[in-house]
Amino acid sequence: MGGGNPLWRFVGVRPTALFFFVYLYLPIIVLLVLSFNENRTATIWTTFSTQWYAVVLDNDNIMRAARNSVIVATSATIIATILATLAALGMARARFRGQDAISATIAMPLVVPEIVTAVATLLFFVLIGLKLGLLTVFLAHTVFCIPFAYLPIRARLEGMDPALPEAAADLYANEWQAFRRVILPLLWPGVASGAMLAFIISLDDFVITYFVAGAGATTLPVYIFGMIRIGITPEVNAISALMLLVSILFVSLSYLVGRLRR
Repeated sequence: MGGGNPLWRFVGVRPTALFFFVYLYLPIIVLLVLSFNENRTATIWTTFSTQWYAVVLDNDNIMRAARNSVIVATSATIIATILATLAALGMARARFRGQDAISATIAMPLVVPEIVTAVATLLFFVLIGLKLGLLTVFLAHTVFCIPFAYLPIRARLEGMDPALPEAAADLYANEWQAFRRVILPLLWPGVASGAMLAFIISLDDFVITYFVAGAGATTLPVYIFGMIRIGITPEVNAISALMLLVSILFVSLSYLVGRLRR
């Protein structure tokens, strides 16, 4: 088809796109603005103030939930990234029987509804008699984060010259030396991008955590959910704004690092 007309020239595209972005981002902007509202009533603006951020940072329960989130996200990210890197390296080798099925299995958590994954994970832990707590949250997050770490690493490998290991071997490098000195330096932007993406997915996860967390294993998203059940407060706005800023930071870093070239 010829013509090359920009998408914006189609009737209805501009107002539809405008409605989409307003609907998606206007509530987030409102939340950010109200997080600086001095009024105790979270939805009525009075005067600019940062007091609710100080209240949040001084709340021991919130800090404990945030610490649990960071511990789980960091641990799950490290293990998930290592497993994803090994999986990507294995899949990047010569094709083998069942490779497509394995790729589909790795990507399955991305397409299966999260509530299904959460219920299935809970049933599995109950079946094997594993007590719910931070350990079960960590295990569930690790498995769930593997596809998010895998995709940037796999994409990075596909963009690399497959002859590099052979060239390293011609220079008398063994397999480990070729990986450490040739493959890994070229692969690290994908690894870092996948790790940051996995970290923010784990940090922000609510559904799976809600099902598999036991007593004393409350993470920040679960704590926020418990707070809004009794009404929206300025503290909720402040916590949500902080989590939003952290998410934007890590997603942006993941995108920028993934675009690095050597």
